[in-house]
Amino acid sequence: MQTFLETLKHPNENGITIFVLGILFILGIYHFLLYFQHRDKAYLFYSLYVFLIFIGLLNRPNHGFIQILIQPIKGFLDHLSLNFILVYNLVYLIFASQLIDLRSESYKWHTLFKWIILILFGYAILLEVLFLVTGDVNYVIKGHIGFTIPAYLAAILYYYPLVKVKSPIKYYLIIGSLFLVLSSIVVSMIKRAGLTPEEQEIRYSIFYLGLIIENIFFALALGHKQKRILTEKNNAKEVLIRQLKANEKLKLKIQEQLKKDIAAISDQAKADKLEKIKSKYDKELAEMKVSALRSQMNPHFIFNSLNSIKRYIIDNEKENAVYYLNKFSKLIRKILSASMEKEISLAEEIETMELYVNIENIRFDNTIQFSINADDELNLNTIKVPSLILQPFLENAIWHGLSLKKDDRSLVVNLEKEGSAFVNIHIIDNGIGRVKSAEIKSKKVHQPNSVGIKLTKERLAMFSIKFKHDYELEIIDLMDDNNTAIGTMVNLKVPLI
Repeated sequence: MQTFLETLKHPNENGITIFVLGILFILGIYHFLLYFQHRDKAYLFYSLYVFLIFIGLLNRPNHGFIQILIQPIKGFLDHLSLNFILVYNLVYLIFASQLIDLRSESYKWHTLFKWIILILFGYAILLEVLFLVTGDVNYVIKGHIGFTIPAYLAAILYYYPLVKVKSPIKYYLIIGSLFLVLSSIVVSMIKRAGLTPEEQEIRYSIFYLGLIIENIFFALALGHKQKRILTEKNNAKEVLIRQLKANEKLKLKIQEQLKKDIAAISDQAKADKLEKIKSKYDKELAEMKVSALRSQMNPHFIFNSLNSIKRYIIDNEKENAVYYLNKFSKLIRKILSASMEKEISLAEEIETMELYVNIENIRFDNTIQFSINADDELNLNTIKVPSLILQPFLENAIWHGLSLKKDDRSLVVNLEKEGSAFVNIHIIDNGIGRVKSAEIKSKKVHQPNSVGIKLTKERLAMFSIKFKHDYELEIIDLMDDNNTAIGTMVNLKVPLI
């Protein structure tokens, strides 16, 4: 009965404490469950941060209902409370880093804070081990000072990269933390003002107010982050759908044009002598074969490229998803547009091939080191080449040479001028070589027949008719001193006069 009467003497303290602890408990459970829904670690570390504060505050009241409940384990909680002060400061830094994605914003700062947190966490564990071994709580009490100073310095230092982050989420962190810091300063000033214990009870209310406001802002930050992620996902999907529809319309338009061209050529063949139009007919037919091939495209390439981009979307790597989606859209437009042109500038061809290799490189986790080198005296904008003429060579280099190699993949395109008659194009890879690739291909049950190189030779022959010189094509197996294959080099000489 006496204990119950003591509880009634402090109803305000008991009521405020229950209210604050109740809010913290609900926030912790709610965001812990959200972690399993969104799989975002920021929710997990926030719920851990809230629970550590919750347990640390259980032993705060000296009177009231809460004090009665925790009386059997008060000594244990008194010890845990000090340790949790050490730990939840570290969890706060981890939560903040996950919330603003510090790893993507600044990898150097992310690495620095990771090591600071690991060192301080190891220090906290050391203090606990010393207490368990010796039973002397002074190790924890005195060690708390050595922990607090670097922890606060780390928190202050954290605001340097935080203010540089462009995301508006940082303002939730800054404002929420500011409220808690200000309430703690006010509580500290009241504590030193020499007030009576009854008058100092207001300290709890001020501290609790700052704590609740901080956690409200943190919860809003998590909600804002999730809203942005969902918005960006939806926008990316809409862009992809619109682009696919546009590509489908362009594809149908090209196919319709091909039908008209074929019909026109057939009518002309009936009206003119066969010998007179044979050369032109063969040339047009070769161009239409390639145009049809490009307009249909390789369905595996499209499917695999979209799957690779979808992986970035699923993994919340929005910047990579948008980056490669733009490249993929640009590549599709260039390929479909180029299929309607017989000749394009070498500059346009190189730009298209660079996009093609970048898209293919996604499936190899960007491990292919791709570079293009051109002589300064070459004016790529004035040199004309058959459209998409380099794609079959690059595709062979990637899928028959580099894809079967585990690491150190390199693909180089060198452009140089040979007098005034030719432009030399060298495509060099450090893959497994043609002999080894042929052996692997022979063991496969399904062996598709590639017509890409054959069509390319036909187009080069037709293209060279109007020039004084013919094209030259040579494929060389690269060997080291031990006669071991170290790659393949394609030498293509395109006439200029």
